[in-house]
Amino acid sequence: MFDPYIHRWSLIPDGDPIITHSSHLLPVIWRNKPTMLKVAQNVDEKFGNRVLRWWDGDGAAFVYEHDDDAALMERATGPGSLLSMAMRGEDDEASRIMCRTAARLHARKAKPLPSDLVSLDRWFRELEPAARIHGGMLAACAEVAARLLADQRDQTILHGDIHHENILDFGPRGWLAIDPKRVYGERGFDFANIFCNPELPTVTKPGRLQRQLPIICAETGLEPKRLLQWIIAYAGLSATWFLSDGDTENADSDFTVAGIAFAELNA
Repeated sequence: MFDPYIHRWSLIPDGDPIITHSSHLLPVIWRNKPTMLKVAQNVDEKFGNRVLRWWDGDGAAFVYEHDDDAALMERATGPGSLLSMAMRGEDDEASRIMCRTAARLHARKAKPLPSDLVSLDRWFRELEPAARIHGGMLAACAEVAARLLADQRDQTILHGDIHHENILDFGPRGWLAIDPKRVYGERGFDFANIFCNPELPTVTKPGRLQRQLPIICAETGLEPKRLLQWIIAYAGLSATWFLSDGDTENADSDFTVAGIAFAELNA
């Protein structure tokens, strides 16, 4: 899989392959630079590479070479980790970094949008059918999502999957995003996963959402009520994806976050 690109772009392997369900990655050296070769395995990752190129290194990793399936990207070599920061008591600062990175990604650019973007309506297409099957909290989340999607504001290209491990330390270039999806819609959506990321064990702890909410609203200018609604909508969508994979544990984490957000919304 990697060999054609190694030869085409004159790459030197510089580490072990990283295999995920959506991409195959290989650390490489290109023109004396540490880079990452990413070969996408599904359509969202392939088109996500187009979004990464469109950002052109502003808030995101540079793409040096590409074709329809693969991208040769700038590699993060800094020592920092937002997940580690959040787990050792620097949750507030980690959230601020994610918000400031997202602000760069959301900024308007004087050039045509990349092709084949997916609207948030389509991105949420699995939520309503799942809500009809499961009911309960999922149905409540779907109702909130339907209202938001029918009345979107301040729409832009979104990252689509902002969380603590998709914003990396690129050393002198600072904190930058990787692995975008190809989503277009209201920018508030992009901040919801900061509250839901199941890799962070504290997301379901009492008080965490209430502490993060004013921090993220201050950074983004979002209304607290609107952000709470996006948290609920996103939690429902994320739970839908986990349930489709048979992962009830992470779905329950999303439902817990949604419940906390509902309580705060109705307080």
